[in-house]
Amino acid sequence: MRSLLCAIVFVSLGVRADAADSGTNLAPATIVIYNPAAPESAGLARFYAQARHIPNDHLIGLACSTEEEISRQAYDETIAEPLRKIFAERKWWTLPTDADQRTIVTANSIKFVALMRGMPLKIRATVAYPGDQKENNPIGEHNEASVDSELATLGFFSRQISGATVNPYFQNFRPIADLEGSPMMLVCRLDAPTAGIVRRMITDAVETEKSGLWGRAYVDGADHGSGGLAEGDQWLAAIVKDLRRVGIPVVYDTEPALFPSGFPMNDCALYYGWYAGGVSGPFNDPGFALTRGAVAVHIHSYSASTLRSATPGWVAPLLSKGAAASLGNVYEPYLQLTAHLDIFNDRLLHGFTFAESAYMSIRVLSWMGVAVGDPLYRPYASWLQLDAKRDNRKKSDWRMYHDFAVKNSQREPADYRTTARAAASRANNGPAIEDLGLMEKEEGHFTAAVSYLQQARSLYTKPDDILRTVLEQADALSKAGDEKAALALVRSVVQLVPDAPATALLRKIEQQLNPAPTPKPLPSP
Repeated sequence: MRSLLCAIVFVSLGVRADAADSGTNLAPATIVIYNPAAPESAGLARFYAQARHIPNDHLIGLACSTEEEISRQAYDETIAEPLRKIFAERKWWTLPTDADQRTIVTANSIKFVALMRGMPLKIRATVAYPGDQKENNPIGEHNEASVDSELATLGFFSRQISGATVNPYFQNFRPIADLEGSPMMLVCRLDAPTAGIVRRMITDAVETEKSGLWGRAYVDGADHGSGGLAEGDQWLAAIVKDLRRVGIPVVYDTEPALFPSGFPMNDCALYYGWYAGGVSGPFNDPGFALTRGAVAVHIHSYSASTLRSATPGWVAPLLSKGAAASLGNVYEPYLQLTAHLDIFNDRLLHGFTFAESAYMSIRVLSWMGVAVGDPLYRPYASWLQLDAKRDNRKKSDWRMYHDFAVKNSQREPADYRTTARAAASRANNGPAIEDLGLMEKEEGHFTAAVSYLQQARSLYTKPDDILRTVLEQADALSKAGDEKAALALVRSVVQLVPDAPATALLRKIEQQLNPAPTPKPLPSP
């Protein structure tokens, strides 16, 4: 199962089944694993089990190290082997033997595993391991892994730990319950710098499902147009297309730098970005918070090297800023073997669980990835509930745009935007009109973009929304060659909101549009 990895070019990151079926009662197919030696781990396990109605006999305490990184021996002796014994004793596995008298798993009633805060995060590399064979390639020489990804293969009973195992669920489009004959499990963790954050993640996931995840998406590309890194930007471009197809407004940045500090990222329900080594930009601005239930992912090799501090990497900082779920890597995974974010986003939008979406998006198991969040979380499940009770109050801007997009997605782009603008204008829907303007700007239609963005700005009342559309409009004016109008717009806003968080960013743009003259050298005596 590992040999076909050799055909992939590995790039370092160091710098149709109905998804509604996934909404059946998943509690009997879920276990919760906690560490009784870690403070609050058992309490968090009970809290999660109660929130998801998971049976008490599906809570498992494993006395293991409280360190994030453990040895392969410690993993085998305190996690893997005790779990295999429990699975056999509780008859969660069907365990016949094959012709060579080897134990095999032909059926597994457990599909989802939630590892609670306090469980080890990663397994360090080992020099020698009985039954293992290293291969002379960038993948086959590594045997370190995340605990989560290793546990996904618990029922494989393999002693081959070097390299990665092909994921039979990759690119699938069926609920995990339909994956017959495979012992694999979808392992996620509910982990964060504090127990309070974990409790909030659980509550946010459960509550968000009731009405759906609504808000804006921010997608941050890195402008790698060629070479092995281009694939990452292709994933993000596909995400933008898919989000707009279902009427989720997107702010899409294709510049090499990340969204700058001060950029107004309010109402952020989804964030996808990549390539920066540590959290930066608006995420570090005072008072920044993601929308309740938000899913936020930034691809980087060591984005989840630790979850116990809110500072390093990306996963823990994003969770600390309000995300309910994120994906990351504990060690170097190589780009092609990390989560393919376009697939992940697509499956979420189709109503699959967070765990299903995460594992459908990753090519291999027994490797470096972790999915941090409630495995049963389905942020867009409400979209599939056609008979669900509708809110009788005025539709939110988000829902109105989504409903319009779903009904009109087959229109030609120009016709779609004209019709959407008319509908959004009648509803005074600023997010929809802003999104239409950004579509025009991305396609180089700067005059049309300015018109849309000016209209959206006139409909907004929140300062962050107004400032963001000013930034977008100024950029469109500048790209259209009208830097004088762009400068006048920026200056007028700076005077009105001198103390806003985005003021420093506006002043920087003002300086770029109107650079100070270069001093002339004094004449020689």
